[in-house]
Amino acid sequence: MNISTDETTADSPDVIIREMSDFLAGTVKGPGKEPHDFQFITRDNEHVRIGEFVYYSADVAGESRKIIGTVKERRLARSLPDSFLADPLTPPSTVASMIGIEGDTEIYEITVSAIGYFSRKLGSFVNPRIPPQSGDGVFLASSETLGEMLSPRTSGATGSAHIGSLLTRDAGEVPIVLSVRDVVSTHLAILASTGSGKSYTAGVFIEELMQQYNRAAVLIVDPHGEYHTLSTIQGDSQFAGNDGYQPEVKIFTPDKIKVRFSTLTEADIKYLLPEGTSDKMLHYLGQAFRSLQDRLKAEGRRDYLYNYFDLREEVQRQQYGKENEAGDGGNVSSIQGLLWRLDSRFDRDTGIFHAHDHLQLQELYRPGRVTILQLSDIEQHEQQVIVGTLLRRINKARMMTTREEATSGENFLDYPVFTLLEEAHRFAPAGASVVSTHVLRQILSEGRKFGVGIGLITQRPGKLDQDVLSQCMTQIIMRIVNPIDQQTVAQSVEGAGREMLRELPALTKGQAIICGVGVNTPVMCRIRPRLTEHGGETFDAPAEWMKWHSSGESAKRTQDESPYLKPASDKKPEKIGNVRI
Repeated sequence: MNISTDETTADSPDVIIREMSDFLAGTVKGPGKEPHDFQFITRDNEHVRIGEFVYYSADVAGESRKIIGTVKERRLARSLPDSFLADPLTPPSTVASMIGIEGDTEIYEITVSAIGYFSRKLGSFVNPRIPPQSGDGVFLASSETLGEMLSPRTSGATGSAHIGSLLTRDAGEVPIVLSVRDVVSTHLAILASTGSGKSYTAGVFIEELMQQYNRAAVLIVDPHGEYHTLSTIQGDSQFAGNDGYQPEVKIFTPDKIKVRFSTLTEADIKYLLPEGTSDKMLHYLGQAFRSLQDRLKAEGRRDYLYNYFDLREEVQRQQYGKENEAGDGGNVSSIQGLLWRLDSRFDRDTGIFHAHDHLQLQELYRPGRVTILQLSDIEQHEQQVIVGTLLRRINKARMMTTREEATSGENFLDYPVFTLLEEAHRFAPAGASVVSTHVLRQILSEGRKFGVGIGLITQRPGKLDQDVLSQCMTQIIMRIVNPIDQQTVAQSVEGAGREMLRELPALTKGQAIICGVGVNTPVMCRIRPRLTEHGGETFDAPAEWMKWHSSGESAKRTQDESPYLKPASDKKPEKIGNVRI
């Protein structure tokens, strides 16, 4: 064992392990089944756990290097005979000592997946493909060693996101810090079953983005109203900067959400029409839409702005013939049916589609501001169109700004942005044609060049479009028990992280596997506590029922009860059998 010089006590094994520079854990047995695997033998049943990091030393270009690997399998190579374990009232160690067997009786065979040595120059791992020799020592990497290797950033540095700590060590001992630049530019996926902590984890990441060392421009699409508690970030000294920086939080409730009608595409309008709209009606709608665009272009209207009634008028122009003519006498019934369907969706005073107003990008996205778009009271088809329209606008604005085609106006946005989509399978469902899917695919494949980052959160990865999921190059994966979802996740993560996925059903709330470009190597992480209150807690139904029957609540209901809820008379109810009516 190589013990550091600052060790002060050896009374506690835990203290010894923490104060060791590295800990000799076992001896190499030989290669494993896979080309990059090796096996070693150990008696340690306490520290060498699945997901733990160990290393052996190898000569690489004349320099001794620590070749780091991840423990992927454990197997009991030798143990006491079953007969020693048969009597639960007699400890096996007692039986063993009676026949002269002393000390540790279990021996474990550990399989390790080699990662490589960490290059500080490159800021990543390099695999020299030099296997260990039988008999070489295998060391448990110290927390100090792992702290330098696992995270691409230091906590509190510009571009860092302290998401938690290494699960196989004590809380906070080895911080896991993501690279915000890599996560945002190559997109993020947070995948977990209900109740595993995905929204909580997203809240932790947003807190990091709002810290004074990031000051990000963030929009959260919130279908369930879970993120309103982030509003406490505003005014919280934990997020303040020495230069006076203080993050902002802006919440748009459903009544404040507006979409300018002219930003809708032909596909958006068709998608919003009710089921049963005939192909013939859709044909006339397409003709009217294209005709309107051509006419506006010919008239030289700025940005081709128009409202619903412009399109309605163009649809009416497609009508010919008379109502009562037989044969190919006209299309009156199709046009009138189409107009009725269009009116039911767009000719509403309380609707979200407006002639001129819509949410300005500069209000939705601003460095140092998190904007929450609450969609909880909006119908799902409209939610999808809102998201699709918004993403098209932001992608267009960033493209035009980057290419210097826009230097002012609503298409000028001279900073990168990040959009987090809760319930992402609503906006890019697998095997379904949804208007928001296409624009998501485009941004996920091209957004890196223009500074448009996307984060996806879903409890059902199997229901999320696989092209969309595969483009998210950093994954935070929490407990998932559904076999289809597990298979989907396995197909979307990098090979090194795939070895850890067998641990998914065993993860508990707040534990995650993090892999991808945001970290230097896949890790098992314990998510840190949030600085703000979590808004997605499950209701305690029994407590609410008991509260309803409490004397205070009962008295309040009696006082507030409306007259029309009181009995109309004191007449006793009639009784039929055992039932009162």
